[in-house]
Amino acid sequence: MVVTKMSARLGSWQTSVEAALGEMVHARVVARLWAKDHTLWKPDPTEITNRLGWLTVAEQMLERVGQLQAFAQAVRADGFRHVVLLGMGGSSLGPEVLRSTFGSARGFPRLWVLDSTVPGAVRDVTKSIRPAKTLFVLASKSGGTIEVMSLFSYFLDLVARSRGNTGGTQFVAITDPGTGLASLAREHGFRATFLNPPDIGGRYSVLSYFGLVPAALAGLDLKTLLSRGVQMAQACGPTHLPHQNPGAYLGAVLGILGGAGRDKITLIASPKVKTFGLWAEQLLAESTGKQGKGLVPIAEEPMAAPKAYGNDRLFVYLRLNGDANSMTDRHVQALERARQPVLRLTLRDRYDLGAEFFRWEFATAVAGHFLDLHPFDQPNVQESKENTNRNLEAVRAHGRVPSVQADGALTNLLAQAAPGKYFAVLAYMRPSRAAETALRSLRKAALTRYRVATTAGYGPRYLHSTGQLHKGGPGTGLFLLLVEDMNQGIEIPGAPYTFGTLAEAQAAGDLQSLQAHQRPVVRIRLRRNGAATIKTLARALSRNSDARRWTTRAITKG
Repeated sequence: MVVTKMSARLGSWQTSVEAALGEMVHARVVARLWAKDHTLWKPDPTEITNRLGWLTVAEQMLERVGQLQAFAQAVRADGFRHVVLLGMGGSSLGPEVLRSTFGSARGFPRLWVLDSTVPGAVRDVTKSIRPAKTLFVLASKSGGTIEVMSLFSYFLDLVARSRGNTGGTQFVAITDPGTGLASLAREHGFRATFLNPPDIGGRYSVLSYFGLVPAALAGLDLKTLLSRGVQMAQACGPTHLPHQNPGAYLGAVLGILGGAGRDKITLIASPKVKTFGLWAEQLLAESTGKQGKGLVPIAEEPMAAPKAYGNDRLFVYLRLNGDANSMTDRHVQALERARQPVLRLTLRDRYDLGAEFFRWEFATAVAGHFLDLHPFDQPNVQESKENTNRNLEAVRAHGRVPSVQADGALTNLLAQAAPGKYFAVLAYMRPSRAAETALRSLRKAALTRYRVATTAGYGPRYLHSTGQLHKGGPGTGLFLLLVEDMNQGIEIPGAPYTFGTLAEAQAAGDLQSLQAHQRPVVRIRLRRNGAATIKTLARALSRNSDARRWTTRAITKG
């Protein structure tokens, strides 16, 4: 059986990992996982026994490849030029990895993933498509996600006003049986509804309909993708000893090193598969960030000299054969010479991502056992949603989002940097190349000056990803909330607020939640060219200069 290769240089940690692998044999961890034994994690089966369908879903979906390919060919034959996926968190991050890694095959529609309520992001997609030639895919396990429903209202209205549209047949739903979205699809005459197995949590759903429908519409080879996932599942099966079980081994490394303080799981990836970290980030953060502990995934962090990294790191190198790997190879070799623990995972081609999706899901479940955590719930995610709803009620009553104070200097925030801390940038701004470059420069400045691990996420996407970790995980985060000007009015049909107001309510709601958990947080409002402002801030940090002027009040009027 051929699966992606793995090698480890763990140094002094190797002995502890070997002991853990032996413990797994004695405790029958792998066999119990496959038997869906909830006592592997908790005495209560709630949200465990009905959340393990991902173990066999790739094999089940192989039987449906023909159905999915026929659906995609029919969409293509009907002349659709674009597909826009409307989803959040587990419903969007897997498709985003596949979109950015593969693109669309020749002759298939271009795939867009819209998981933002920030007006600029909505406007960018709107300007890039022909509404009457676009298929919209609503993806929501719960069937009632506010972002997805708001985007549906907007695009339904846009389609209805477009010449040559075909109404509800331009929409597709992916959801669980019996949800409000399933009913909505029937009511509006959607082109198709894909009912996903309900025993799969969102972040474990990439090899189910949630990942495969968008992949089929983009013309990917589903059979190869799923076959790689099945091969990895077989390699992780109950008859394989943990030492020879790729998912169990990775899970033991994550659990043992993470539980001992090396909890900043830093993913380094070849350029063509670099967005894999976005998906793994949600999987690790939301699965383990609770009860005041957990793994802190570090995805797409700028590279720095080995001296910039503390003793809280575990590096995982996802290396794609044949890619432009010279820079990442040198970086990883330098880390190994500096005696940082490093795992290498080697992919033969991009379709080995199918194997990696399963390996990391299995490893996360195993790591949850070692960390004594329930890896399938997300108890703190609901907090920010409830805060958002309260803020929107205030908008209905008073016409504006309630004011939340978060004044303070960024340098004072980063002055709290210490071994084991991490710096999280939460950016409510339009995703763009300029924004990405600016955020990377800010992370690089914080990393090199303060030797602190850094993360960055776009809001509101991160609420459905790392948000659980921020509130429920270890109290080691330092949070910078960046909020761009939301005054661009894009109405949400049927709602008494715009997308800008919704995004503001979400940012304020998360700020309230962070403050309730006594997390250090500073908010900076960005005016006009937000990317330029972030770059200026990064330069100030890099020059070791006094950046105390970068406070909320210095950027805004209060």
